[in-house]
Amino acid sequence: MAKGRNDRGTVRPIRQLGDPVLRTACDPVRTFDASLERLVEDMFVSMYEAEGAGLAGNQIGVPLRLFTYDCKDDAGRRHVGHVVNPTLVAADGDTLVEPEGCLSLKGMNFPTPRYSHAVVEGVDVKGTPVRVEGTGYFARCLQHECAHLDGGVYIDVLDGDTRRAAMRAIRAR
Repeated sequence: MAKGRNDRGTVRPIRQLGDPVLRTACDPVRTFDASLERLVEDMFVSMYEAEGAGLAGNQIGVPLRLFTYDCKDDAGRRHVGHVVNPTLVAADGDTLVEPEGCLSLKGMNFPTPRYSHAVVEGVDVKGTPVRVEGTGYFARCLQHECAHLDGGVYIDVLDGDTRRAAMRAIRAR
């Protein structure tokens, strides 16, 4: 996909670890209008351009509580959508430790523990309530994106040797 404006949105730069916006809790979306719809379009285009499975508002420098996603669950079903003002209402099941990456730490991935099931509730761009439930990789995505909106990044859930390896890799960038 070409950079810049297209019929679906504008590619925006992905903020990288070290940018303060990634470590600041996002504000709730209060205005549901055409600018919010354009923002969601921009987020999808930016996510696809960066070859990501999810993207939170603060990752493009917009400190609002919303994210987009396009990923498969453990049964191979594709889920595509967005959630505005999401709340992670459930994260449970088995803990799976699998490689995880982040568009804000481009080119890095580390074995990251996540629950195998997650439920997020919020609204869409029109303010209509939505409930998104995921398993496997999709559950991982939902947990990852919700953490971004609270000022977290996936390396925050690492521990021990994995966390030390991640910190070394980040310092070496």
